[in-house]
Amino acid sequence: MIKPFLISILFSLTLGAQVPETDVWLFKVEKKEGKYIFTNPLNVTHRAGYDNQPAFSLDDKSILYVCIDSTKQADIYQYSISKKTTVNLTRSQVSEYSPTVMPGGVGFSAVVVEKDSAQRLWQFNGDGSFKQIVHEGTDSIGYHTWLNADTVLYYKLTEPHSLRVLDLRTNKDIWICNHPTRAFKKIGSSSNFIYGTKDSVSTRFRMYNPALRESSVYATYPSLNEDFIWHPELGLIKSEGADLMRYNEPTKTWEPLFSFSALGIKKITRFVFDSKTKQLAIVSNL
Repeated sequence: MIKPFLISILFSLTLGAQVPETDVWLFKVEKKEGKYIFTNPLNVTHRAGYDNQPAFSLDDKSILYVCIDSTKQADIYQYSISKKTTVNLTRSQVSEYSPTVMPGGVGFSAVVVEKDSAQRLWQFNGDGSFKQIVHEGTDSIGYHTWLNADTVLYYKLTEPHSLRVLDLRTNKDIWICNHPTRAFKKIGSSSNFIYGTKDSVSTRFRMYNPALRESSVYATYPSLNEDFIWHPELGLIKSEGADLMRYNEPTKTWEPLFSFSALGIKKITRFVFDSKTKQLAIVSNL
């Protein structure tokens, strides 16, 4: 177990450090004349405190997100889009982060800071009830995503921090890189994934082919902002200030996709589309 992370980026929140003020926003997304636009802006959380790490449920009818209230406890909350109501799903004595819908609709996983400060992946049922620990032997997890039902790509809190692939069937743990970005995404239905590494002024986005165990630089951006996604149609999209930027692969240039500055949003730190690109959730740092 690696203790230093408990005073770093995210999980220091559980120790009473200053909690950033963040809100989760929801938008409808439409495609008109070949161009995506957003409508119906709604601040879903709209309160003082930390509301972050949104993920759409498997049916796209709700949003899972992390909420830290006045007790400094981090729980997974669920916002019903049609009812506009919110419930605390986990209500536990430990802190949960990074809710992620698992392959096959078997519930969701989350990084849990346990009572002894271990940070492991837990699996929850759809109603938030605890199901099981995903892998007993894996500690010091910061962030994660699923490549398939048996393989998890995760950010490990080594010194330096590293990106790894864990095969749950064989317990084989493969090192990918050091100093990764906190975002990394599977590419479509393939086994390939994209991740980022940083130098002092820019971020490199790298494609990784697990079959060949090779990576190559896909794009670069002159910023250290870590948040990005891979969209099945639009490809690589990253946040920068109040904007979402899309990488145009044929021209090798970055193009503005959406700007939210007119809403008073200054900095987007996370964002996610639903499965049909009909809805978009973003996190605004206040």
